Amino acid sequence: MNPRIAQTSAPVIDTLAERWSPRAFDAEHSLPEGALRGVFEAARWAPSANNSQPWRFIVTRRGSESFAAIEETLVGFNREWAGSAAALIVNVAEVEDAEGKPRPWAEYDLGQAVAHLSVQAHSEGLHVHQIGGFDRERISAAFGLEPRFRPVSVTALGALGSHEQLSEFLREREVAPRTRLDLEELVLLRD
Repeated sequence: MNPRIAQTSAPVIDTLAERWSPRAFDAEHSLPEGALRGVFEAARWAPSANNSQPWRFIVTRRGSESFAAIEETLVGFNREWAGSAAALIVNVAEVEDAEGKPRPWAEYDLGQAVAHLSVQAHSEGLHVHQIGGFDRERISAAFGLEPRFRPVSVTALGALGSHEQLSEFLREREVAPRTRLDLEELVLLRD
């Protein structure tokens, strides 16, 4: 049994069962021009409140100044592994429209877009890992974001690398079996 494949209590599509969030990325892999078009097309078609599509993506490739600027904002052990990804993507929610009207569901909608992006990436043979540990203010300043645009997460994206390249601490996490709460703990049924 492959410990990376989710052991589900009900059948799910293979792409979802096989999707996981590695920290070991192939530092030699680069994305050819246009390689991310499909993942962003999937994100574009995610549902959103009033079809507002309150998401934006700052896409950077390893080796660029923009990639380094994002990498510098990462905190904790995220800095140890994320630099091997082929791309770092800042996922941004438009929390107010251009007239200043709040978009209370923007972060939820962005999450759906990123989920679509993640599933599409996996179906194309790429892997993603979502990062919450980064300095949002530094990201906003580095990319000149208006206050109505809020960085919510960073996505590391690329080809899978070897867990052997990681520190012992991260290597143990990388190869540990995947776990989730039981479905009965997550779904609160009421009659």
